[in-house]
Amino acid sequence: MEHWTEYSRLFTALIVIIDPFMVVPILLSLTPNYSTVQRNKVVRIATITVAIVLLISAFIGETLLHWMGTSLGSFRVGGGIVLFLMSLSMLKAEVGNVRATEQETNNIDNYSSVAIVPLAIPLLAGPGAISTVIIGMHRSQENYHWLGVVMVIILACLSLFLVLRSAQVIANRLGNTGLNILNRVFGLILAAIAVEVIANGLRQLFPVLSAS
Repeated sequence: MEHWTEYSRLFTALIVIIDPFMVVPILLSLTPNYSTVQRNKVVRIATITVAIVLLISAFIGETLLHWMGTSLGSFRVGGGIVLFLMSLSMLKAEVGNVRATEQETNNIDNYSSVAIVPLAIPLLAGPGAISTVIIGMHRSQENYHWLGVVMVIILACLSLFLVLRSAQVIANRLGNTGLNILNRVFGLILAAIAVEVIANGLRQLFPVLSAS
């Protein structure tokens, strides 16, 4: 496995990209008349769905890229652009169409469908998070590196669960202003991460950039 700092960076990136605090007001707005038990079930289903999507993406992502004839370098550049677009929306304290469309956000058929769409997909396990775990899985060829990535995904989903489980308390304590400030800070961090991902992708596509 790589040094623990590699996995701490991946964990930080994943938390910032998933941004559970951005979803807190959306969760509450989608479940206004839900009991605590019903809302907790939504949170549990959403968290499990996110974990499954990210784990599957991490393990079969490179195979899918190979089938599509896309290199990992190209995917890094494309994924970095997606992350940067997400960061711009976060800096404006908005969900953004990269994360979810208005129609997806307004899907409130029942608590099971709310948990899966739009909360889990695409708000939480969206293109940004999926591209991050795929890139993270292939940052190293060390033995058991995959295990470190799996542990990061599970830890990130556990953190997501704890935040969403306390959504009402967090909303009451921070209010809209506090949540907006937190999301803007996350957006700034994500912008820096996006630039690094794009730079690494460009160096992989154009090795001459590494020599300069």
